[in-house]
Amino acid sequence: MECTFHDRLSTRIMGSSSFCIWLLLIFSVISSNVLTVYAFQGNYGVNYGMLADNLPSPGSVVTLLKAAKIKNTRIYTADHEVLKAFNGSGIEIIVGLGNQFLTEMSVGEDPAMDWIKDNVQPFLPGTRIVGIAVGNEILGGDDHELWEVLLPTVKNVYSALGKLGLTKAVQVLSPHSEAVFENSYPPSSCVFKEDILVYMKPLLQFFSQAGSPFYINAYPFLAYKADTVTIDINYALFKSNKGIHDPKTNLHYDNMFEAQVDAGYAALEKAGFPKMEIIVSETGWPSKGDDNEPGASVENARAYNHNLRKRLAKKKGTPYRPKLPMRAYIFRPVQRKPEAWTDF
Repeated sequence: MECTFHDRLSTRIMGSSSFCIWLLLIFSVISSNVLTVYAFQGNYGVNYGMLADNLPSPGSVVTLLKAAKIKNTRIYTADHEVLKAFNGSGIEIIVGLGNQFLTEMSVGEDPAMDWIKDNVQPFLPGTRIVGIAVGNEILGGDDHELWEVLLPTVKNVYSALGKLGLTKAVQVLSPHSEAVFENSYPPSSCVFKEDILVYMKPLLQFFSQAGSPFYINAYPFLAYKADTVTIDINYALFKSNKGIHDPKTNLHYDNMFEAQVDAGYAALEKAGFPKMEIIVSETGWPSKGDDNEPGASVENARAYNHNLRKRLAKKKGTPYRPKLPMRAYIFRPVQRKPEAWTDF
């Protein structure tokens, strides 16, 4: 079975033709039954990637997710067969409004209203659609025209939800890549890129008013790949290592994942949004890669996912935000084999 690392991963990754994965579903019972005001139950979820061969049916996926006690999932489209299959499952879903729709949706509320009436409203409340991800990794991407239309689209989607009486049930969000940051080391030095901040700040202002968190796609593998000399792979994999020290905050980090999240918090704080929560909308590690992608292996993918699971299970925060439990969606393709959904 061949599969891409994710349906629309940034071009930084997709340039590698063989950057494929067999990320295994590794979670056991670690979730919480308490609902927050955000589109999230507990501390973890999975990205349901559907760009692969020989995928199981959506109904089988629901069975597998329930067996693994996974209560949150994110899909990159609004696939009707998938949404029907999740009816009555209790699993909360974020659906994706693809990048290709943003220009059309930005011109007015009517296109957004039509999309929601076709792809969201008919499935409620049986299918627990709790969020609409407007685009994926728009800011910082190559298509600058989409930078211009992201906020108008977000506003139109939110307005349409409001007229349908759905704003309390369905959140509006937009995941970003780490390309929005000027730098991220040490975490406290992180700021948004100047050209992106012009678009990011009004977007954050809107999300702050709407009660939406900041969603970031965080991949320690990409940072390790870019600097294998300086970065200890054990630091990226949550294994024993000396870690790093942030001289400004005097905080110690023993893993890159938390450092990346806290870098996001530092950038948000400097942009004027110190109270906004971060949810990791994607993370993961490849089990196979090209020759220039060291560290991509089944063993390391297992280690990353397993150690991340253990860290999320503690329901603790990061060094900079210790009282705010980390939440993350882990990306992996859905596999047919039941044993692929068990813990290592």
